[in-house]
Amino acid sequence: MRTWPEVRCIILSSEVEERRHDSNSPLEYRQNLSFGYEWQGESYTGDHLTLRGNPWSSKRELAEARVAKYPVGQIITCRIDPQNPGFAVLKPDSLGPGYSIWFPGLFVIGGLGITFRAITGKKAMNSAKRAD
Repeated sequence: MRTWPEVRCIILSSEVEERRHDSNSPLEYRQNLSFGYEWQGESYTGDHLTLRGNPWSSKRELAEARVAKYPVGQIITCRIDPQNPGFAVLKPDSLGPGYSIWFPGLFVIGGLGITFRAITGKKAMNSAKRAD
């Protein structure tokens, strides 16, 4: 997504949306957003803040802060999927989850190295004892 082309977009609507799954569940809030952009002479409308959409939260203040960040009429840059120009996002997703996958891998690699050293070290010691 970070290689997708960037174009200027205009915020067409930005408001707090609320929902309740059932009468016993608490209200949830999110930013209901739409923006317009043009790609290769065609006009499009998008509604995704990120690739995963617009997240729901139990905190209305969080949705209101997102609405304030993208007020109607603001011109901003969005990224367009070149394979599907009808799909665009205002901000690319974080690379953090990808990095968090590699961190535990360091422990696995370290553990394999320790195990390998322990096995090959015993063989070397046994060979040295037989030579005596």
